[in-house]
Amino acid sequence: MENETDKKMKGGKVNTELYIQLGIIALLALVIVFNAGKIYSGNGVTGLATGAVTVSASDIIPTGVPAVYGNEMGVSYDDVSPNNPRLADATIAKLSQYEDKKLNNEQMERYIRIAGSISCEYCCGANSIIFSNGERACGCAHSYSMRGVAKYLLTEHPDMSDEDILSELGKWKVLFFPEIHEQKAQVLEAKGIDSMNYINLASNLYRGIEKGQASNGGMVGGC
Repeated sequence: MENETDKKMKGGKVNTELYIQLGIIALLALVIVFNAGKIYSGNGVTGLATGAVTVSASDIIPTGVPAVYGNEMGVSYDDVSPNNPRLADATIAKLSQYEDKKLNNEQMERYIRIAGSISCEYCCGANSIIFSNGERACGCAHSYSMRGVAKYLLTEHPDMSDEDILSELGKWKVLFFPEIHEQKAQVLEAKGIDSMNYINLASNLYRGIEKGQASNGGMVGGC
């Protein structure tokens, strides 16, 4: 039979083991809570472990008629869509017809600044849609149309700023390559860069930032 001393020793042993187990459980709970907090906070973005941001195509795709020049040129952003390739090509052709407009010296200086700040890198590897002297650097239809928009606005709406004109070129470029710009927008937002700004999204400012994280699929209109 166990004496009182043996009972007390066993009771103390049981209590010690219980306290140890409770301590381990509490420690594990703290670790789980800490890791969960990291997962759901990310880099300040709720619900994502990597800091990635969900941006849908509807967030970045321009719609409707361009306010300044849309009616004049007879074009709408809605006319460039993968759902209607024929209309997209016809719209690109409309924009491209102004590519041969002649520019004076002042207009050419602005043109070189603007068109030299954007490329059609998903269609060709040129650094921009023009060379440094203003000559065309890319022969794809998308580049012709962006150059056409730039020249039309410089000659018909010279009051528009360089940034506003570049932004318009960016809008059409997003329409030409919607899928990759959707993915690029997610990368920009994850880095704290405003992807709703078309200069950020489509110009050479952040060219290549999406490499390794986005595909080149989803081109609209012939290259």
